[in-house]
Amino acid sequence: MKISLVVSLTALIAASSFAYAQTTQGLPVSDPLYKTVADLDTSLFDAYNNCQIDKLSSLVAEDLEFYHDKTGLAVGRKLFVDAIKNNICGKVHRELVPGSLEVYPIEGYGAVEIGVHRFTHPNDPHNLGEAKFVTLWQHKDGSWKMTRAISFDHHAANP
Repeated sequence: MKISLVVSLTALIAASSFAYAQTTQGLPVSDPLYKTVADLDTSLFDAYNNCQIDKLSSLVAEDLEFYHDKTGLAVGRKLFVDAIKNNICGKVHRELVPGSLEVYPIEGYGAVEIGVHRFTHPNDPHNLGEAKFVTLWQHKDGSWKMTRAISFDHHAANP
């Protein structure tokens, strides 16, 4: 009897600790908003990785603010898209670090996405980098747009 009570209490504590850990990391992966933002991230960076400029542009707000710890602030969709076209296409590949994605709702606006991404260079497989990012997504008139992005803490990554 005492052993089953201890086992039950241990299981309850473990379950509540797991539930707490899940809530401190944003929405659970099963939440529809989490899935929406994860899909937006995938769409944005599939376009980024494959130089699909029209698709990339369609996911970015006209007044985008993009903050980068190495290059500073870039304002506007055109500046962002041109930078991708001129500096990224065929030269850099981005992937989301598995397990790093966090999503939080922003009431009346959309969502914030936080994570870690890794950058590889197709012509130099040993040139790996990582950075943290924060992306603000706005849901307006039935569509989602990236309105603000911060990419920071860029550093070399271990293979």
